Amino acid sequence: MTESTALLEGTNVDLLLSEAELETRREHLTSFIEEVVEDAGAEGAVLGLSGGIDSTLTAYLAVEALGEDGLHGLVLPSDVNTETNMSDAERVAELLDISYDVIDIEPIVASFVDAAPEHAADDRMALGNVRVRTRAVLNYFVANAESRIVLGTGNRSEAMTGYFTKYGDQAVDCNPIGNLYKCQVRQLASHVGVPDEFVEKPPSAEMWEGQTDEEEMGLGYDTLDAILALHVDGPFSKSATMRTLDVPEPAIDRVTELVAGSEHKRHMPPAPEPP
Repeated sequence: MTESTALLEGTNVDLLLSEAELETRREHLTSFIEEVVEDAGAEGAVLGLSGGIDSTLTAYLAVEALGEDGLHGLVLPSDVNTETNMSDAERVAELLDISYDVIDIEPIVASFVDAAPEHAADDRMALGNVRVRTRAVLNYFVANAESRIVLGTGNRSEAMTGYFTKYGDQAVDCNPIGNLYKCQVRQLASHVGVPDEFVEKPPSAEMWEGQTDEEEMGLGYDTLDAILALHVDGPFSKSATMRTLDVPEPAIDRVTELVAGSEHKRHMPPAPEPP
């Protein structure tokens, strides 16, 4: 890897892993998946397939850890999902030769709207969260019926900024790629053989039509990763981070606000201390 390709786009920070480190991570993550399944006394795992890089990498690692029969994929489209992403999700299952089901979740979502139309019908965020939580219920429904665990697909960048639905896409038994920044997810995906078109695809949670991760967060993942690594995870002050990355102050503030505002998502629900 050349110096120019090792640096995150738009920054002078290198968070990428060497080939040896990538192979170590690969072995560590596949062992982790295998151990979680064994410790649970489960028969395998269920994974929601979205056609995005996070679920695709997780699927590749899970098949390496558990074999084709050890992973059951669920493709769970709604009215706002693009046909391309759903066909990509099915393609991942077919590339890995795993069993999978396609379940349209929109009738289930519609039942929520019918039950409380005055609350959700025109609320884009509320409806988006219902879709995500509906998928979580279906993941566990199938997992319970088949004595499997549910694999999550969250990465470190999303977890730290709260870019997930509480009791939705993080309603899982484990997050195999949860310690990888987004740039490292892409890199490891390439290392394990995920096709380039999945690696380079613009990320989107598809909670509503036309939504993209980077547009909603207000900055690109490379810049986000670098700010998280230096200023949130690391010891750099705001001014040092601005100078090192050559980014404006509002970008740093945006990331710290996302981290602070989502703190509740990273903890068990609080209970009062004894009086």
